[in-house]
Amino acid sequence: MTHLAAHALTISLGQRAVLRSLDFKAGAGELVCVLGPNGAGKSTLLRALAGFFPQAPVTWDGVPLSQIPARQRARTIAWLSQDGDAVWPLPVRGIVALGRIPHGATLDSLTAQDRDAIDRALHACDLQSLADRDITTLSGGERARAFAARALAVEAPVLLADEPVSALDPHHQLTVMGSLHRAAQEGHLVIAVLHDLTLAARFANRIVLMKDGGIIAQGKPDRVLTPDLLRAVFAVDVVSVDHDGTRIVLPWSARND
Repeated sequence: MTHLAAHALTISLGQRAVLRSLDFKAGAGELVCVLGPNGAGKSTLLRALAGFFPQAPVTWDGVPLSQIPARQRARTIAWLSQDGDAVWPLPVRGIVALGRIPHGATLDSLTAQDRDAIDRALHACDLQSLADRDITTLSGGERARAFAARALAVEAPVLLADEPVSALDPHHQLTVMGSLHRAAQEGHLVIAVLHDLTLAARFANRIVLMKDGGIIAQGKPDRVLTPDLLRAVFAVDVVSVDHDGTRIVLPWSARND
């Protein structure tokens, strides 16, 4: 099984150590949800895994990311930022088509394979009816779905998504998380930063729980999303409900002690 891994990963931004000697490993077929309070280092971890820090000790299938050519890396790791914005007035289909650039496509030279990938991504994010709309005319949530579809259209072995559903309504949160889950079932590695404990419990194969630049716990959702751990990491009390074989976790009250 191919793996994306980091060993003794330490990242400092300015004078602050954001990640502290962190070890991480995830493989094909997993949907890993990274959870933690604000400032825990979640987004920095994801950026390191994407190759934004060239000196970071991150490997794909045992090969340092820094040694993988840029075009190959772009085909291997798809990146979905939490703060994407639309600058050019392209139709949604054109935005999604940008995900095919690592495969050598341009908007004027899409192959049948490219078009099929674009159509699958549009369908996965419930965007068929918006495909010809100018992206600058869409709501924030609709644009977020378009960017998610662009990342899916890459059809890369690895998809890294930073808060992919934070701007979405409940229906489309479930739609996008379901698409990420299906991608993992099809053999892709998906790593998503989330703040929603309920969605993480519902969809993740594995939870990575972070605090203060380190990993506090990781494993299956029912072993990590426990009242004691969530109280220690988030300073909240939770209510757990079992439904259809899944433990659903609901933050219930904030603690100030």
